Amino acid sequence: MTRPSWAPEGIDVERPSASRVYDYFVGGMHNFEIDRRLADQIAAFTPNIAETMRANRELLRRCVRHLVEAGIDQFLDIGSGIPTVGNVHEVAQAGNPAARVVYVDIDPVAVAHSSAILDGDPNTAVILADAADPARILADPQVRDLLDFDRPIAVLLLGVLHFLPDEADPAASVAHLREAVAAGSYLAITHATADGQPEEVLEAQKLSGRTDTTIVLRPKSAIAAYFGDWPLLDPGLVPLPLWRPDTPTDSPESPWQSGAYGALARKP
Repeated sequence: MTRPSWAPEGIDVERPSASRVYDYFVGGMHNFEIDRRLADQIAAFTPNIAETMRANRELLRRCVRHLVEAGIDQFLDIGSGIPTVGNVHEVAQAGNPAARVVYVDIDPVAVAHSSAILDGDPNTAVILADAADPARILADPQVRDLLDFDRPIAVLLLGVLHFLPDEADPAASVAHLREAVAAGSYLAITHATADGQPEEVLEAQKLSGRTDTTIVLRPKSAIAAYFGDWPLLDPGLVPLPLWRPDTPTDSPESPWQSGAYGALARKP
């Protein structure tokens, strides 16, 4: 196949990528036919998977818009995947052209694609790092060059903590990030859950990841604990479609079908 301009050399365009499959599910353009075929096969067995991924992406957009309106102009997006349609820097820079964004992902394919897409934007950067190693993320020269940790930063952990097993101690990783940022910073988390889910939805969640890592479905109490003592903004920790929908009609009749909670908190 012909290699598009956004696909960097060294990327195997004949082999499906989990990051590009995710891109396809949320309506992005950075995927190939082989990725779309795999996505369709997955969707045939787990029909709610695209809905779940789109609900997460829509919450990201609403959250970033709110943060820009609140005066936040720095974003650390951990577990970002490919910065596809409605990504953080597009939404943030639409409200504030000076907004700065660092994307972090553990998938080398996602980072390679991201580097090509972001080339020429001095207010964005992408690094290869693990959400379970916040010290490595915070010490990265690109992170330190682009973000000012003496000022408020929005840390985004959307759809990533459920890839960290309990033995990786995700609570400690999030606590490290909370401690590193200044007062007035924000923390956004979305996380898959088994709460209220029928068996078929649980199976869909297991296949909804961008990597081969098994998803850990955690209860609401465990997810809420990641925010520490930071106050949650209204409406608190809720199913994804219920977090500040643009209009009341945007809330589906069965918001639990998203299979995940989301919330935003501010550091006192």
